[in-house]
Amino acid sequence: MSREATPQSVDEEPRSQRVTKKNQILALYLSGITDVEDLATMTNVRPSYVGTVLQQAGLLHGYFDLYTSTAQPMNVYSKLFASQLGFKNVDTARHSVAVIDRLYTEFEEAGDRAGQHHALSMALVMFDRARWTGKACEADIFRQWLVAHLELEHTTDTAPTTVTAVLMPEAEKADEEPPTLSHRENA
Repeated sequence: MSREATPQSVDEEPRSQRVTKKNQILALYLSGITDVEDLATMTNVRPSYVGTVLQQAGLLHGYFDLYTSTAQPMNVYSKLFASQLGFKNVDTARHSVAVIDRLYTEFEEAGDRAGQHHALSMALVMFDRARWTGKACEADIFRQWLVAHLELEHTTDTAPTTVTAVLMPEAEKADEEPPTLSHRENA
């Protein structure tokens, strides 16, 4: 007994022939439209998705945002964090914070402020990724580390700091105690 082939309707195109957002982005890019924002608007996707598609295809370098892969080197510090961070579960988040903390401390001891900044940035990225995917416990591990490292150190020096100079008018600086930026006082 032979089976007759049933014709496919137009709506049932084979998967390989279907035009995907990814294919649209690549085709538009190769046709000369290279602006990430324009591509995102034209294909009705987020710029992060466009950036990821183009980076994976080897067509775009140097685009970074919250969702682009940390495996793409952003700067000389990126390679130290690549494939080391995650938030799959609480243990993975704790391990990630230990990596971030170790590197932050090494940068601090070397006086490498750019390295410290990158460590802080990576902690913030992991915090946001975890919280926006519904992993509150994992996100909180990154948040606690960030809060601890973002506290301004109080100095015994009475000279106005840059923060004081910006926040207080000249006439008030001599008479008032400098404002603090601690969020704990407001909680």
